[in-house]
Amino acid sequence: MKLSTKGRYGLRAMVDLAMNSSGEHVALSHVAEREGLSVQYLEQVFSTLRKAGLVKSVKGAGGGYTLSKEPSLITAGSILRAMEGDLSIVGKSKDDGTSPTVVEQCIRESLWDRIDESIVSIIDEVTIQQLADDTKKKNAEKALMFYI
Repeated sequence: MKLSTKGRYGLRAMVDLAMNSSGEHVALSHVAEREGLSVQYLEQVFSTLRKAGLVKSVKGAGGGYTLSKEPSLITAGSILRAMEGDLSIVGKSKDDGTSPTVVEQCIRESLWDRIDESIVSIIDEVTIQQLADDTKKKNAEKALMFYI
């Protein structure tokens, strides 16, 4: 499975909001600047996030985006599903009227389904609050490094 830039940027932008909104609306231009992303592309990303109910928007002066709920209640999985759709590494069985072979069925159950379950377990466990906290910690560690 390979995530698209839309999924990766959506996750980055949501973590950025969690770190920088403090309950106030954040302009996309500020997120774009901090994350090194295109404002135009972020507009598409945030349109999808808004439709999924993950962010709220306000137009006009002082407007921007804010999280729709606490960052501890938003999982990486909810963001990635909104951006990517189905996250299975192998598509579901084809509906062409044929039954899967025993080998296909065995591989799906023994490998593909188990990989999917592991991925879902991880992405549904990690919240953007955790990612924001980890980012703040890494930034603090980086600031304390001295080079001689």
